[in-house]
Amino acid sequence: MKIKTRYSTLRIACIAALGLSLSHQALAANGAITGTLNDAAEARVYVGAKVKLVELNLTTESRRDGSFRFSGVPAGTYTLEVSYLGEETVTQKVTVSDDDTVRPTIELGEGDELEELLVLGQRSSQASAINQQRVSNRISNVVSADAIGQFPDQNAAESLQRLPGLSIERDQGEGRFVGIRGIDPNLNNVTINGLNIPSPESGVRSVALDVIPSELIQTLEVSKSVTPDMDADAIGGSVEVTSVSAFDKQQDTASITVQGSQNDLRDEVSPKVSGTITKKLTPDWGIAAALSYFDRDFGSDNVESNGDDEVEQRQYTITRERLGGAVNLDYRPDFNNQYYLRTLYSEFSDEEYRLSNTFTLDGEDSEIERGSKDRKETQSIFTVALGGEHQLQTWKADWQLGYAKSDEDEPDALYYNFVTENDSIDANLSTIRPAITQNADAMDLSTYELDEISFEDNYTKDTETSFKLDLARPVNFGSYLGELKLGTKYRSREKDRDSSIFIYDGDFDGINPADFGDDSPEYSLGDFGPGLSRSGMRDYFNTNRAALELAELDSEIESNGATYVNEEDIFAAYIMGSVDIDKLHIVAGVRYERTDFSTSGMRVELIENEETDVEDVVNTVWEAERDYDHWLPSINARYAFSDKLQLRAAYTQTISRPKFEDVAAFQIIESKTEEDDGVFVTEREAEVGNPELQPYEAQNLDVSLEYYPGDIGVLSAGYFYKDIDNFVVYADVAGTEGWEDYDEAIQAINGESASLHGLELSWVKAFNNGFIMSTNATFTDSDATTFLDGEKFETQLPNQSDTIGNLTFGYEANDFSLRLAMTYKSENFEEIDGDMLRYEDEHAQLDFTAKYFINDDMQVYFNAININNEPFYNYFDSRTNNAQFEEYGRTFELGFTWQMR
Repeated sequence: MKIKTRYSTLRIACIAALGLSLSHQALAANGAITGTLNDAAEARVYVGAKVKLVELNLTTESRRDGSFRFSGVPAGTYTLEVSYLGEETVTQKVTVSDDDTVRPTIELGEGDELEELLVLGQRSSQASAINQQRVSNRISNVVSADAIGQFPDQNAAESLQRLPGLSIERDQGEGRFVGIRGIDPNLNNVTINGLNIPSPESGVRSVALDVIPSELIQTLEVSKSVTPDMDADAIGGSVEVTSVSAFDKQQDTASITVQGSQNDLRDEVSPKVSGTITKKLTPDWGIAAALSYFDRDFGSDNVESNGDDEVEQRQYTITRERLGGAVNLDYRPDFNNQYYLRTLYSEFSDEEYRLSNTFTLDGEDSEIERGSKDRKETQSIFTVALGGEHQLQTWKADWQLGYAKSDEDEPDALYYNFVTENDSIDANLSTIRPAITQNADAMDLSTYELDEISFEDNYTKDTETSFKLDLARPVNFGSYLGELKLGTKYRSREKDRDSSIFIYDGDFDGINPADFGDDSPEYSLGDFGPGLSRSGMRDYFNTNRAALELAELDSEIESNGATYVNEEDIFAAYIMGSVDIDKLHIVAGVRYERTDFSTSGMRVELIENEETDVEDVVNTVWEAERDYDHWLPSINARYAFSDKLQLRAAYTQTISRPKFEDVAAFQIIESKTEEDDGVFVTEREAEVGNPELQPYEAQNLDVSLEYYPGDIGVLSAGYFYKDIDNFVVYADVAGTEGWEDYDEAIQAINGESASLHGLELSWVKAFNNGFIMSTNATFTDSDATTFLDGEKFETQLPNQSDTIGNLTFGYEANDFSLRLAMTYKSENFEEIDGDMLRYEDEHAQLDFTAKYFINDDMQVYFNAININNEPFYNYFDSRTNNAQFEEYGRTFELGFTWQMR
C-alpha cells in the first residue's frame, strides 16, 4: 500500500480553487430555515434529531442546543419532518420567501407519560446518545452527560469503556488510556472542544483520560471512521470531549454533588465535591461553569517476577487528587452569527509511596533488596478555544483559534535501595501468586547495607497552537442537492522533556538501615517484613545530601540521555461533498496533511576503558529534521432501507505519527573495554531513538447494520478491517548499517505490515416497564510481524484482546434507579520480554450504582466499584507463570446531588 506522495502548497491551492469553481453551480441564496426543537415544558434539549425537508429530500440533524438549519432553500411551501427515537414523529408546514429566514419552533414529547423519567433518568441519556449515533455522518458512538452519571465512573476513560469496541488500560485499578478496537492508545486522536490535546506524559502521544473529571463533560463521541474535515491521525479512532455550554440547556441550571468513598484494601475515606452552573445572562450571552475536586486515598498490593530467578513484593500507598474546572462563554447576537470561548483546566496529582522487596534466587549467592519510592507526580491540561460560526448568505464559515498545554512535573523524587545476601530464600515462580520462604535474618534490617540513593527532577511539557477554518455551502450534484465543504488547519506543537537525575552509590559505611525501620505495612499477599520510614529517609537525605558520594558519570548519562526537544508543524487542507440520493447519504472527499518534524537531543556515551585507564562520558548534540506528506481519501455512506433499518459503509485512509520517544534524537551508549585472555575487547550496547521513523499508514474498511425499533433502543452489527503499514517494532539493530561494531542496539524501527479485523455487536433497549438493558461484544483477530532474537516473529498486535464486552441491567421508577454493569476484556499479548512472551490475563469487573430521588431536585446515590475484587494479572508464556499479580480491593461511594432548575 502506498498512500504517500509529495505535492507543493500550490497543489493545495488548486483544491481550494476547485471548490470555489464548484460553488458557481451552487444553489442561489434564496432563503433559509433556522429552527429549534423543544418540549412543552421547555425542559429538554433534543440533540441528534433527524430533520427532513420532505419536498427537497434534504436531511440534517439538530445540534447540541436543539437547533437546525437549511440554507439556500428556494421559495415555496415545505414540510418539515422531525423524528427522534423515544418520541412521536412530528411534521410542520413552513413557507420560505426569497432572501428570507424562517424560524419555526417545533415541539416534541406531547403526551409522553414517561416524561419525568426521560428528564431525570437513564432513558433520556440513552435516547440522546442513540439519536446522535443514528444521524452521524460517521460510524460513531456517543456518551452523553446524563449517561456518564448513570455509572460509578471517575473519569472520561472509565465512561468510554462502556461503548462497543472500547477497552481501557488501568493504573492502580483506575482506567487511564482508552483503546479503540484494540489499537494502541498512541494511535488514537483526542480532542477537547475541537482542540487536539497534547499528552502530559513524556515520550507518548496517548492522552491519559483520567485527568478529565466526568463532571466537566457534556458529551463524549468516539468516531471509528473519519471524514475529510477531521484530523487524519486516528488509526484507532478519534475521541471528542465536549464540555458544558449554557445553550445546551433550555433553562438555567445549577447542581452540586458531595460524596465520600472508601477503599476496603486500605480502609481510607476520601471526599469529593463538584458543581456545575449554566446561565443565560441575556438572550444573546450565556455562561457555563463546572468545578470538581476529588481527594482519594487508597493503595494496592503486588507480587511480580521476571519468570526466571527474581520475585518482588510491592506495597503501595497512594493519594490521588483531581481538580478540574471549565468556564465557557457564548455570544449569539443573531441567527447568523455565534461566538464562543471554551476553557478547561484539569490537574491530576499522584502521590505514591512504594515499598518493595526483591528476591534474587541464586543458591548461595542469593540476595534481597529492600527499596522505596517516594514521589509526587502532577499532570495538568489547559485548553482555551476562541471561535465563531457565521452564515454569510449561502456560505457558512466556522473558525477556531486554540491553545493547549499539557505538562507533567515530578520534582524531588527519592529512591532508596538496601541490599543483603541471604541463601535461605526460595520461591516457586510457576504459580499465580508466588510465596517466598526465608529465615529470620531476611526480616532483620540490621543485616542490610545501604546500596544506592537516587534523586530525580523530571519535567515534561507539550504545547500546541492551532487555527482552523471551514467553509460550506449548498450545491447541486446533478439533479441532487448536497453540500460542498472545504477548509484548512494548522497545528504547531512542541514537546520538551528535561531530566535531572542524581545517583549516590558510595560512602554509606556509617549508616545502619535499622535506623530507618518502621512498622510492617498492610500487605495481603504474604509476609512483607518491616517497613521503611518515609519521613526518616527524606529527612536524612535533605540533611546529608552534600556529604553523599555522587556517581557523576552515571548521573550524567541518565540525565542527558532522557532530555530532548521535539517540534512538529502540521498543515492540512481538505475538500469534501455530501449528498442525499434518494435513501443514500454519501460523504466523500480527500484530505492533505504535510508534517514538518525536527528533534534535538544528545548522543551520550559512557566510556570505560581499562587499556587507556579512561572513564568518561562524552556528550554530543544530535539534531535531525524531516518532512513528509499524505493524500488521504475517504468515503462514508449511509443507506436507509426504512426509518428503522440503515446500512453504513466506510473506506478511509488514516495515519498515526510515531511516539515522541521513539522518534526523538537521543542515544544512550555504554562502551566497555576489558582484557580477555591478554586481549583487550570492546563491547558496546546502545538504546537509541530513530528520527527517520515513518508514520503508521492504514487503510480502513467498515460495514455496519443498525436497526432502530422505534422506541429508545438500537440493535447493531458491524465488521471492520484495518491494514497497517510501517508498523513500529523494537528490534536489536546491532550489525546493521551504522551499528556494525555494537553487541546490542535497541531501536524502534518500521516493521512490515499488521492487520486487524473484527465484529462488533450491540443491543441497547429501554423498556416501557422501566427496565433497561445494554450489551455489546467485540471479537477481533490481528496479525503483526515483529522480531524475537533477531528473527522475524509472527504475533498479534500488542494490547489486542480478541474479546471485549459489556453487560448492563437497569431499572428505573419514579423515585429510584438501579444499574448493575460488568465489563470484560479477554487476555492479550502485551510485549516480548527477553525470550518470553508477556500476556495480560482476562479481566472482568462488576460495578453497581443505585439512586434515590428525594424529589425532582435532590437525589442520593450509592456506588460499589469492583465488587468482585478483580485483580490485575500478567504472566509469561503460560498462565501459571507469574509476571505480575496486583490487588486493589473494592471501593464504595455514598453521595448526594442537589439539582437546581
